[in-house]
Amino acid sequence: MTTLIVSLFERDLNKLIEEINLYKNEEDLWKIKEGISNSGGNLTLHLIGNLNHFIGATLGRTLYIRDRDKEFSLKNIPRVQLTEDLKKTIEVIKNTLPGLSAGDLEKDFPVPINNKTSSTSYVLLHLMAHLSYHLGQVNYHRRLIG
Repeated sequence: MTTLIVSLFERDLNKLIEEINLYKNEEDLWKIKEGISNSGGNLTLHLIGNLNHFIGATLGRTLYIRDRDKEFSLKNIPRVQLTEDLKKTIEVIKNTLPGLSAGDLEKDFPVPINNKTSSTSYVLLHLMAHLSYHLGQVNYHRRLIG
């Protein structure tokens, strides 16, 4: 099961890298139009922080420390840095999830999500859906701005 989960995270994170590289102008990553709260760049930072926190630090015991406020306040991070951070996030996932057994997936996730205790498998599916949701927003943002 973890092999499948890793492949889906890797697929969608690579698609996010592709979306970031499809912005015609790098500065467009950070633009916001009326009716849109977040730029493609900030959504990318949010996904990097989210996955490194919940998969890397929580399950993989990396030393990643999340600063969620900065995910939405930082601007003008170079595109190359975003793509490198996404590639590192893929590696964190590839290094963490295969070490989980079927029993680990059924155990409670170490921290509550939205104030609820859930199984690790449920949280991983939740994180995958969260990634897909924001990936669609980045795609829409890119087409709207471009």
